[in-house]
Amino acid sequence: MPYRLGQLKHLRTMASTHKYVVLGGGNAAGYIAKAFAEAEPPIAKDDLVIVGRETVAPYERPALSKAFLFADPPARLPGFHTSVGGGGTRQDPQWYEDKGIKLLLGEEVTSVDVDTKTLKTKSGKEITGESLILATGAAPVELTMIDGHDLNGIYYLRENDDGLKLYDALKANKDKTVIVVGGGYIGLETAAAANLMGLKVKMIFPEKHIMPRLFNEEIATFYEKYYESKGIELLKDGRLCSAFLPDGKGGVRGVLVCRGDEKVEIAGDLVIVGVGARPNVALVKDQLEMAMGGIKVNSKLESSVPGVYAIGDIATFPLKMYGDRLTRMEHVAHARSSANHVVGALTGAEDGYDYLPYFYSRVFDLSWQFFGDSDGEVTVVGKMDPKLVAFWVKDSQINGAFMEGPSAEETTLLRAAAQGRPKVDVESLAKAGSVEEALAIIKGSL
Repeated sequence: MPYRLGQLKHLRTMASTHKYVVLGGGNAAGYIAKAFAEAEPPIAKDDLVIVGRETVAPYERPALSKAFLFADPPARLPGFHTSVGGGGTRQDPQWYEDKGIKLLLGEEVTSVDVDTKTLKTKSGKEITGESLILATGAAPVELTMIDGHDLNGIYYLRENDDGLKLYDALKANKDKTVIVVGGGYIGLETAAAANLMGLKVKMIFPEKHIMPRLFNEEIATFYEKYYESKGIELLKDGRLCSAFLPDGKGGVRGVLVCRGDEKVEIAGDLVIVGVGARPNVALVKDQLEMAMGGIKVNSKLESSVPGVYAIGDIATFPLKMYGDRLTRMEHVAHARSSANHVVGALTGAEDGYDYLPYFYSRVFDLSWQFFGDSDGEVTVVGKMDPKLVAFWVKDSQINGAFMEGPSAEETTLLRAAAQGRPKVDVESLAKAGSVEEALAIIKGSL
């Protein structure tokens, strides 16, 4: 049946073509917008469109597990829109309009054709780009295979709406018990926030110590003792969350943990689950070359299909400083850095992505930073009084550098050591009588 003129006009308005299309409205997308807005010449009006599922403009996601929960008053949008976390302007929706950047928010993308670089949304929109940048981030691993996973009172944290729900639950349960499942970033940061908000906290995780992918047992012990000094109970080393226990009213009353043949019920009034994340690649995983659970890209962050790029959590990229070893990193520093790099690649920069791995966390009055690679023999100096420093050394070269409570000058030294990878005498480093002496040895090696 032929279309009427009005119907044809409606169809035309549902399809659009742009020079650059970004799929994903998270932190990385905000930094893409920033980089394009600062480029010379600046991006033309409507050349860039960002398509996101959340209904809010890109924001600094790390705030959700920190000041969003425990601060008084708590951090709320528009206060932490990108790019305030990176020292830039707060990019609220008006900023995007002023820069001529189109935001399509609250849009669920149902299909992606990487060959034509076309997205289709549930609402009927069809968006095509000359270049497509995939910035879909990662989603929390949900324990859907565990009995009771659908009970009320079980929380995950990834998005603004998650944070609002968790905040309300923590406020409503002051002086009650929260169980935190997971001993990594989210587990540690939400446990600290809940403690500061006046709840009793029990952490459950199967590993021998917290942060097992980065901390060795010696480093972890210092932080575990600190958490215990705050009244946080740590149930670790084989204790798995095997069931969420119902209260008979549709809510959760605790978890069942197992250690060998032992089964123990741990009581709690709500549960926070932070057991990792998985890259959001379902829409493209059968169309692009994949590696390590992410989209394999080259040094320009371009995928196996020309003109299609991937950044942030979903990109599996070559680490130039480690002989182009492939890696995938879920961290805001990489999200920001890869966003800047992909814009450079699209606007003519020739340099490959040369990223120095970086991680940090701030909980209570603690604040640590890590640069480099956690491969090699670890030498720890200091006893958190108030500082501690550690270096990973492989083949007499520094591979990674960690410090609790570094000053700006010390942070610069840590970064330089991890980047420069100088030779160092491990025996002399191990004999250092203080953090300052250890840092002096490292400084002398550069």
